[in-house]
Amino acid sequence: MKTLLNSMIALALVVANTSALAAPAQDDVSLGKRLFLRCAACHAVSSQAPAKVGPHLQGIVGRKAGSVARYSYSPAMRQANLVWNQAALDRWLQSPESVVPGTTMGFAGLPKLGDRKALIAYLKIPSP
Repeated sequence: MKTLLNSMIALALVVANTSALAAPAQDDVSLGKRLFLRCAACHAVSSQAPAKVGPHLQGIVGRKAGSVARYSYSPAMRQANLVWNQAALDRWLQSPESVVPGTTMGFAGLPKLGDRKALIAYLKIPSP
């Protein structure tokens, strides 16, 4: 009986941790939305928004780098063999130039892991 109880507790912990990874916390999304204000000068969240200096970021998580139609990417970004998964976005948001040397994105990066995590959580939310 004790073994069964321990197994059930272990399973509950695994499920709880998996759920936390699958769905970003609302606090992270709220912070990410506020942090995105820094990005909004150059990037729109929606593909339907007017064009800006940078490409729109709708659907960026899982998208191949340099693939937004009708956006003129730098040669470095066009040649980057990169998919914007969570790990790649984290590295990019920390230091874009170290991920794609020669990028034209003028952004020094977000040094705090929590800020990067929150911004990625916000970008994962589907946009209109």
